[in-house]
Amino acid sequence: MTRVAAVDCGTNSIRLLVADADPATGELTELDRRMTIVRLGQDVDRTGRLAPKALERTFAACREYAGIIKEHGAERVRFVATSASRDAENREEFVRGVLDILGVEPEVISGDQEAEFSFSGATKELTGRTDLARPYLVVDIGGGSTEFVVGDDHVRAARSVDIGCVRMTERHLVHDGEVSDPPTGEQIAAIRADVEAALDLAERTVPLREARTLVGLAGSVTTVSAIAQELPEYDSARIHHSRISRERVREITEWLLRSTHAERAAVPSMHPGRVDVIGAGALVLLAIMERTGAEEVVVSEHDILDGIAWSVA
Repeated sequence: MTRVAAVDCGTNSIRLLVADADPATGELTELDRRMTIVRLGQDVDRTGRLAPKALERTFAACREYAGIIKEHGAERVRFVATSASRDAENREEFVRGVLDILGVEPEVISGDQEAEFSFSGATKELTGRTDLARPYLVVDIGGGSTEFVVGDDHVRAARSVDIGCVRMTERHLVHDGEVSDPPTGEQIAAIRADVEAALDLAERTVPLREARTLVGLAGSVTTVSAIAQELPEYDSARIHHSRISRERVREITEWLLRSTHAERAAVPSMHPGRVDVIGAGALVLLAIMERTGAEEVVVSEHDILDGIAWSVA
C-alpha cells in the first residue's frame, strides 16, 4: 500500500484526494476527499491572465490542503493543473506560489493528458461489470474545458475542447459584470452554437457515436444527478453510479436556464459556487447526450483525481 495525495486544480475548483493505493488489487482506500470553489479561471477567457484575487483564493486552499497532506503523512504528492492555467500568460506566478506552499511543482498538463487521467479514474472500478456495455465514452465537463475519451480497458481516442461551464457563462451570460438572471433565449442559443461547434471539433478525433455507455464526471454532472434525485443534501454515495435519463437531463436543464439565482441557490444539493454556472454546464451535458444518442448518463464521483492518484502509486 502506498499513501498518496492528488490535487486537481481546474478552472472553477481545486480538489484534494488522499488515499491508500493497492496496485495488487486495484483498490483506492479513500482517506480524505474535498473540494473548494476558487474560480481560478475568473476572466481568463477575456484577459488571458490569472486574476490576483483568483490566485489569492487558490493559494489559500493550497495552504489548507498542505496541512491535510501533512496530517495524513502522504508519501507522494502530485499536483495537476488544467484548463485555466494552460491558457494564462502569467501561469509562472501560479507555479511558483504552489511550489512555495506545497513543495511540489504543479504540472500544467495538456488536454489529452487530462483526458487519460479522467478515463482511468472513472473506469478502473468498472472492470468486470456486465451491465455497462463497452466502449465507454467518458465526458469530464469542467469549468474551462470538456474532455471526451473513448475506450475499453485503455484509451482509444481523446480530445479536449473549450466548452466548460465557467467559460460558457462568462462568454455568453455576463453583461456589465453581472450574470443574466435568467438568461435570454439569444444567450442560450449562443452557448448552444459554441457547444455544437466544439462537438464537431471533438468528433474529428473521438468517435463519439460508437460508445455504448456514457460516463459523466465533475460538478455539473453530479449536481444534475443530485437535482434529479431530489436529494435533501449533496450525497456522494447516492450520486456515484446513479443513472439519469436524457429526458430528465433535458427537464432539469430547461428549469436551470429559466430559473433565477435565488431559485437555483435554494436547491439543497447545490454548492454556492455552482449557482451561476450550472445552467451552462447542464446545457453542455444535454448537447452531448443528444449528439451521441445516449439514452442515459452514468454519473461517477471518481474522476481525474483518482486517475492522478493511480499515476502516483
